[in-house]
Amino acid sequence: MTPTYLLWFAGAAVVVALLVLLLGLGWRARRRRQRHLPAPAALPEELVRAEPLAAGEGMVIGTVDAADPLDRVAVHGLGIRTDGRLEVHESGVAVFRAGAPNHLIPREDLTHARTDRGVVGRFVERDGALIVGWRLGDQRVETAFRARHADSHRTLLEALHRLTPTTDATLDEPASTDPEERQYP
Repeated sequence: MTPTYLLWFAGAAVVVALLVLLLGLGWRARRRRQRHLPAPAALPEELVRAEPLAAGEGMVIGTVDAADPLDRVAVHGLGIRTDGRLEVHESGVAVFRAGAPNHLIPREDLTHARTDRGVVGRFVERDGALIVGWRLGDQRVETAFRARHADSHRTLLEALHRLTPTTDATLDEPASTDPEERQYP
């Protein structure tokens, strides 16, 4: 019996190794396709010490192309899901991430703020993810954040609405429970 189990184990290990290799090649190809995207603005030291308008601890789900919520931005570590902190300041949104570079989304680059069920691989309850729309160079992107506490989630959203030039008009409308009436991007 042992040689049979060893053969099955070796076959499974080869399949897993092949899948990991293909995932790595796909991520590398995605980074190569997105290399034209500039790095996000660095976080100024004085902003780190400044008191934010609103802040929340939670998970930075990642950044995606605004036109395609399944197209994760792979360059500059923006697509990495990590624990983090989001702070809203008058000058923009500070994104602190564990194990990835921190960055600033300048106020002039903000386009919208809304809530949603999530993006690319992380889906939660209705309005459970805070979506911050912004411009990275000439590309429109969205960064998703999931606050640990509902009260900080709401506070962040209100502060973001004060900073963004436009907001999603459907934020305060109840979502339809009929699956045929829902519209997906």
